[in-house]
Amino acid sequence: MHKVTFLLLVIGGLNWLLTAFGYNVVEMLLGAGSSATMVVYVIIGLATIYEIFTHMKNCKCCDKMGKMA
Repeated sequence: MHKVTFLLLVIGGLNWLLTAFGYNVVEMLLGAGSSATMVVYVIIGLATIYEIFTHMKNCKCCDKMGKMA
């Protein structure tokens, strides 16, 4: 699950970067304002929330206190 959520975070981050330059990939592929676009954004948002709460358990670089090793 961690790898899936990480991949979704990368996709979301790259989409935000491209949106800053006038290219919204999700809307270009699925259509602006479509229900499918909203579903993609909700899935990426849920993946972000999941990653926030499970990161310390999954990260090999963080110690138990949440600090970088």
